[in-house]
Amino acid sequence: MLQKLFQEEELDMKRVIGVKPESSLARRLSSSCRLRNLQLEFHAPSTTKTSTTYTALWKPREPLKLVLEGEEEGFFSEETTNATNQLEQNIEETRDTLVEPLGDLDHEEAPDVELKPLPDGLKYESLGKDKTYPVIISDKLSPEEVERLLEVLRRHKKAIGYSLADLKGISPAFCTHRIPMEEDHKPVVDNQRRMSNEMRSVVKKEVIKLLNAGIIYPVPTGEWVSPVHCVPKKGGLTVVKNDKNELIPQRTVTGWRMCIDYRKLNKATKKDHFPLPFIDEMLERLAKNTHFCYLDGYSGFFQIPIHPYDQHKTTFTCPYGTFAYRRMPFGLCNAPASFQRCMMAIFSDFIEDIMEVFMDDFSVHGTSFDHCLRNLEKVLQRCTEVDLVLNWEKCHFMVRRGLVLGHIISEKGIEVDKAKIETVEKLPPPTNIKSLRSFLGHAGFYRRFIKDFSKIAKPLTYLLQKDIPFEFTEECEVAFRKIKELLISAPIIQPPDWNLPFEIMCDASDYAVGAVLGQRKNGKVHAIYYASKTLNEAQVNYATTEKELLAVVFAFEKFRSYIVNSKVIVYTDHAAIKYLLTKKDAKPRLIRWILMLQEFDVEIETRRELRM
Repeated sequence: MLQKLFQEEELDMKRVIGVKPESSLARRLSSSCRLRNLQLEFHAPSTTKTSTTYTALWKPREPLKLVLEGEEEGFFSEETTNATNQLEQNIEETRDTLVEPLGDLDHEEAPDVELKPLPDGLKYESLGKDKTYPVIISDKLSPEEVERLLEVLRRHKKAIGYSLADLKGISPAFCTHRIPMEEDHKPVVDNQRRMSNEMRSVVKKEVIKLLNAGIIYPVPTGEWVSPVHCVPKKGGLTVVKNDKNELIPQRTVTGWRMCIDYRKLNKATKKDHFPLPFIDEMLERLAKNTHFCYLDGYSGFFQIPIHPYDQHKTTFTCPYGTFAYRRMPFGLCNAPASFQRCMMAIFSDFIEDIMEVFMDDFSVHGTSFDHCLRNLEKVLQRCTEVDLVLNWEKCHFMVRRGLVLGHIISEKGIEVDKAKIETVEKLPPPTNIKSLRSFLGHAGFYRRFIKDFSKIAKPLTYLLQKDIPFEFTEECEVAFRKIKELLISAPIIQPPDWNLPFEIMCDASDYAVGAVLGQRKNGKVHAIYYASKTLNEAQVNYATTEKELLAVVFAFEKFRSYIVNSKVIVYTDHAAIKYLLTKKDAKPRLIRWILMLQEFDVEIETRRELRM
């Protein structure tokens, strides 16, 4: 019926706007239809969801827009101008009957969500009646605090999403994803790939979901066409037995995920090098607080609009047709940079003050419940203003500790994630280079918590060198067990106090140097950062005194961002370092090191035993 309707020569505006198509078909009507000599664009699903004015329902192309705004005189013929005026008059007459108001959000159908078991310290509360619109909050709050928190969340309920249908899309005024191409690029059109019945059902379900949400739309073809493929949804790392009854690490597979193979498009795309924040600096700023609200964007990439000129480049082919994205998909090489840039633009006046942002992970903090609640309301208000939607299931409000980028953050400081450590603890000794790299990658992520990590791991890293046969000796076994023991007993790292002097403790061995950055509070030294590195072939031949001074130089280079413009006390077990710093006829290498240390306010003390 709709197809015949659009083919009629004389098209009545009431009949077009008044149509309420099925949701899957509605997305296909989001493009445009031709009305006499004009190109009319509208978004049909909007007419079936919420009340709006006529100006939000039709979006003319640029030349027509200029005429309507009076910015381009005489651009069209008199006939076209008269048709435009008639169109405007028709819309004015029918604007009150375009849609059917659905009333307040409280009267809408509540979302059907699954309430999964929660870890200790969390509980469910509801923003609506009859336990609808659930949220996750701390179970340590008093009844008065719970009610105050829920009141803030109810005022900003539009910022919390329960399905893809809740995504409105961030305004292009903040960010629009572009796909700039290299000058010598050549468009590539790939054919679709064969799929099993299981994968076809996964793709079909995903395509329908994205169509219904208005994130993709059907296109006939394009200069760029990328194929769809499915990859396993991998869960956490676990340890299982193989056919030979040997323990091996393996990731659990929970299903299949539809992906677009954009490798050829990415190769021809100019790269965007927008920086991500330093994780350790973020964690240190968070660890000074008592209350936290951990927020997460709902399918964050799908909330960033793609520039209309670049949407055709995202075209993908599957057994059910070819489609292009209106919103930014996963798999584009510049997508992370665009998303971080957008979040920085939205929260620029909040970052490093009341919240931290790393991609779609937002951490709002405060030194008390009231402080954190005020900060949370500011962030939710900003989300509402820009139509940024948060995932209700991944948002934890007013907790005293939480997981941030693989670390546990609380008022006590920064800790390792015990869940990850338990997995590493169960890992069997590596049997090849790949499993060794995997272990060192997991352990190295927490090397900040391990004193002399490079020194301990030296036998293992030696096996990674080129042309070295893989022989897991007893020395490697000892290093392997030692690292696991140190991870299990890893200390709580403290954030720096910029009002106190820093203390650095250095040491050197035959093939590695290490250092610990700390501060003394109430007579006790608290560790801030452990650092170490192995020596290269030239440094291994240094004299003992030179190695000790090299350890000091390494520490100052590593911790420079902490100790510049601060008082620094260096503790070493090598008394000759004091003499080297005042020696006038030293080697050129030592002179370079001494000159580098002169920019710091350094005091060197010697101790026979260094303990931390």
